[in-house]
Amino acid sequence: MTANECNTSETHARAVAEAKERMPDENLVYDLSDMFKVLSDSTRLKILWSMDGGEICVCGIAEVVGMSVSATSHQLRMLKQMKLVKSRRKGKNIYYSLDDSHVNTVLKVAMEHLTE
Repeated sequence: MTANECNTSETHARAVAEAKERMPDENLVYDLSDMFKVLSDSTRLKILWSMDGGEICVCGIAEVVGMSVSATSHQLRMLKQMKLVKSRRKGKNIYYSLDDSHVNTVLKVAMEHLTE
């Protein structure tokens, strides 16, 4: 059944039309879905939370989340590809931080939602 076949009020039809106007571009929806897939892994969420206080080296992240540096680096590459984290090199060490304040906001709002 489509909105045109629906036997409800004109208010319903208007709400449907407005919802269609607000719908993001299809490619953006797919990108958002991919981001949520990356965020659906508890290990990657722990890695992101380890950066809540600011920049931290990969070996520090590995220690916080209880993983090897190699396994942590693998997860960090995925987070970096999704533009959730950024890195900088200082000598042999690589330091990671949240890409921008939006990542922190997403995490905090989701946590707030769960704990209400």
